[in-house]
Formats: sequence, C-alpha cells, structure tokens
Amino acid sequence: MRSLRACHSFRICFLVLLLACRAILAQTSTNSSRPGAPEALERAEQIRTACIEGRRYVCGKVLQIRPDGLVVDSGYADLLKPPFNRSWVVSGRASVSRDPHAVEEKRPDAICVGLVFLTGIPKKPAVNEYDYVVLHAYPAGEFEYKPVPGVEKTIRGLSASLERAIQINMNVNARPSENPHAKGGAEKTSSR
Repeated sequence: MRSLRACHSFRICFLVLLLACRAILAQTSTNSSRPGAPEALERAEQIRTACIEGRRYVCGKVLQIRPDGLVVDSGYADLLKPPFNRSWVVSGRASVSRDPHAVEEKRPDAICVGLVFLTGIPKKPAVNEYDYVVLHAYPAGEFEYKPVPGVEKTIRGLSASLERAIQINMNVNARPSENPHAKGGAEKTSSR
C-alpha cells in the first residue's frame, strides 16, 4: 500500500515537473522568436548606461510650471549645501545666488548649468514658480520652450526618473521618422 502511494506521488510530481519544463521551454522559444528582442534589450541597456553617465544635479529656480514638468534655470550650486539640501523643493524666499562664471562639467553628478526642462518629478511637496529645486536627473531629449510670445528656444530635457528617461529615449530613437517633434535623436515637446 505504501509503495503504491509512493509510486502514485512520484508520478504526480514527475508530471508536474514535466509540464513546468514544457511551459518554460515554450516561453523561451516564444521570446527568442520575437524579431528584434535581443537587439531591443541591448539598446535599452545602452540607453540606460548613457543616461547614468549623463546624469546631472539640477539645482535651480523654477521659471515655468507645465503639466508634464518644469522649466528650470539650473546652476545654483549653493542649493546642494545645508540648510537647503533637506528637501527637493526650496522656498523661493531663500537667498541663494548663481555663479555667473559656472561651467558644466562633462561627468556624472556634475551640476547642470542653464535652462532645462525637468520631467518625472515627485508629486509632493508641491512646487510653485520661482521656488528652487534640487534633484538628480537623467538626459531625456529636448523641449521647445517659449519664454515670451514669438520667441522659441530648444532646451535640454532631463528626467528625475531613470525609467522615464530610458522610455523617452527609447521612443525617440526607435521611430525618429514617425515623431514630428524629433530632431537629432532627441524628443521635443511643444510648450503651448
């Protein structure tokens, strides 16, 4: 009786194991048969590496609030020092100045200098115009900025979210001819 139960249990376990292996093999063959799957994964990893190498500290004054992000005049290095470095948002009443001779270095974690469009920001605390922000950000295309009617500037886009930066860069690089705002492999978003 015991040997019959043991044999029956062994058969059930063997059957479950066999079905599990078959499902894994079927999934593996489906994933590898997708055209471009390994290339897309490799491209995503290349973009991720480029984003990490291009990350910057955005520390500056908010000039414009858009539904999809902020236009920031970055380069206020004093925002990285206490007491300003306690939150990613600093009140606009803070007394900080920008070094007029600041030059952005080309290395990860360098202080970003100049006008940038910042997306992928945290929801809280709320940001107001002329507040200061301090965040790590990753390259994410370009943005059309209209400081006054009739004047249009193309500024760098950065994302506080690495995943969002990868997504923006993947979308732009995958189909540049289908994106009417794409220029030079970078995303442009219109500010109306």
